[in-house]
Order: sequence, then structure tokens, then C-alpha cells
Amino acid sequence: MRTLGVVLAGGKSSRFGSDKALAMLGGRRLMDHALDNLRRHTDEVAVAGRTLDGVISIPDQPTAGLGPLGGLCGALDYAAAQGFDRVLTCSVDCPDLPAEILKHAPSYLKGQPVIGLWPASAASALREFITTDDRRSVRGFGAHIGALAVDTDYTALNINTPDDLRAAATRLERETGSA
Repeated sequence: MRTLGVVLAGGKSSRFGSDKALAMLGGRRLMDHALDNLRRHTDEVAVAGRTLDGVISIPDQPTAGLGPLGGLCGALDYAAAQGFDRVLTCSVDCPDLPAEILKHAPSYLKGQPVIGLWPASAASALREFITTDDRRSVRGFGAHIGALAVDTDYTALNINTPDDLRAAATRLERETGSA
């Protein structure tokens, strides 16, 4: 089973105030944490919604501005075309993944649905969902295709502001002894 790991990184970081993907945590960019995280669980990694040197860059589909669903749609299209069976997605502020999310596709983390494992074959279902559902939420798409909403004790980082980044640095220091 071939798995493509994709960081959904097309957001504007408006609440953060600058490009969140480039923000530093523990001496490394958030984007680098997310990519390394995915590399541990996948055959290849890519970034959706932006261009990044040295990494496969996937444009949002069917158009930009759809939020995480546009990145997921582009990722599923790319994965299907390249012979991947499934896509493991995460946000740019995801330095680790709960093991529970890696067991069943389709599934997503109940508390943070951009962390998910999706069958590449769901690309056409997502395109249809995007054109017919006004809410266009990842959680809604998951329900549409019968994805498992994984409930776990894992608390995903959700860095939307500089204060959130400082709290994440404190959490990282507490958990690993480094910030």
C-alpha cells in the first residue's frame, strides 16, 4: 500500500500575522517539522497549496481559495495519477501524528480533521462534494464518504497566533527537553 504524505499549506496565516509555515519551533521551521513527521509514515511527501524548493508542490484543486479541501483535492488527484493508494494529510503546524490515524482509510482526527488518511480513489467524490456542499468542510467531506472520525487522547497542536507558537514551544520543551 503506497502512501503519499501531504502538508496542507495553502492558508493565508491571517491570524498568525506572517507566514506560519516559516515560523520557528525548536530551531526549525514548522513546515520542516510537518514534512519530517510525514516522512516517518509515508513513501513520499509533498506540499499542497504552495511552492517549496526541494519538495513536490501540488496546486489546490479545482481552484485556489477553498481552504484545506482544495489542498486535499489536489493531493488526491496527484496521488491517484502517480499510483499512490492513499494520502496522509496534516497541517503545517503538525510536528507529530497519533498512531490511531494511521490504521484506517478513510479516517480523520476528530478534533482536527485536516489530519487524516484518505483513499486516493476518493478524488472524484471530493470534487463532487466541493461543487454541491456550500460548507466545504473536511469534516463534512469525511461524513460524505463514511470516514471514521478518530477520537484519541492525542492533542494536536493548533498554532494560529504567535501566542499559540509560544505555548507550543513550552509544550515541546516540556515533552522533549528542547525548544
